Amino acid sequence: MKACTDGDVLEELLQLLNLEQIDENSFRGQSQDLGFGSVYGGQVLGQALSAAYKTVPAERRAHSMHAYFLRPGDVRDSIVYQVDRIRDGKSFTTRRVVAIQKGRAIFNMSASFQVGEPGFDHQDQAPCVAGPEGLATEMEIAGQIADQVPGPIMERLKCPQPIEVRPVEPSNLYLPQKRGPKRHQWFKTIDTIPDDPAIHQYLLAYASDYGFMPTSLYPHGRSLLDPKMQVASLDHAMWFHRPFRMDDWLLYAVHTPNASSARGLVIGKIFDRRGLLVASVAQEGLIRFHGDLHDEA
Repeated sequence: MKACTDGDVLEELLQLLNLEQIDENSFRGQSQDLGFGSVYGGQVLGQALSAAYKTVPAERRAHSMHAYFLRPGDVRDSIVYQVDRIRDGKSFTTRRVVAIQKGRAIFNMSASFQVGEPGFDHQDQAPCVAGPEGLATEMEIAGQIADQVPGPIMERLKCPQPIEVRPVEPSNLYLPQKRGPKRHQWFKTIDTIPDDPAIHQYLLAYASDYGFMPTSLYPHGRSLLDPKMQVASLDHAMWFHRPFRMDDWLLYAVHTPNASSARGLVIGKIFDRRGLLVASVAQEGLIRFHGDLHDEA
């Protein structure tokens, strides 16, 4: 894993998501090693949306994306994103993106973009939870249980992070306990970022996968760090409802309505500080337990 440096980690993340153009419809992104053993799913989500945006008229904004994770990505290699310009209509633009590494597809995504339009407006209400002020960050929480955290992971957590995360109901991945099927956390970038809405959207796509699927293990008292667990994202869907800023606090309210057949489903709603619902997220993932399912955690 890359050593911790004093560089601008937020600028490094923005550069990671701003891809190199190879030809009219092909783009290359570098890979980031976060210590997971393979490419973090949010990186591929963010880079794929960035690639699609590079082929879309400037006045159109992403309103939905639907993706499948096909193979683990290798953090040692770059990823090529090939964009298929499926349709350019009067109001909507559709793109398909395939991420390729070592000659094989590791991910594919369909995304739709729309011109701005007025319309009816309603939304779910934001949950009533503590605000971000006064909550401990994930780095501070990890420091409180440093004796339980493996050395390589602790070293990464000591590094500056481009996105600050403050859990409302902290949990200990190293000593998991059964708990309700939901979680809430606040997050934002550590500094201001450019006003371009596309940047805010693909940064949100990047952040949306962080800690998402592990919520489906809460009711079972298990953690993705359990050596008996095999956890992997299978698909990811996201809808963008309203404008937002990634450099202001956003609340991620996550609920897991189902687990069955070694798969878990998680649903997320993302609200801004005013309580506006800015995005919705859904993901199904593999949560295969290599042990006795009747063995209580």
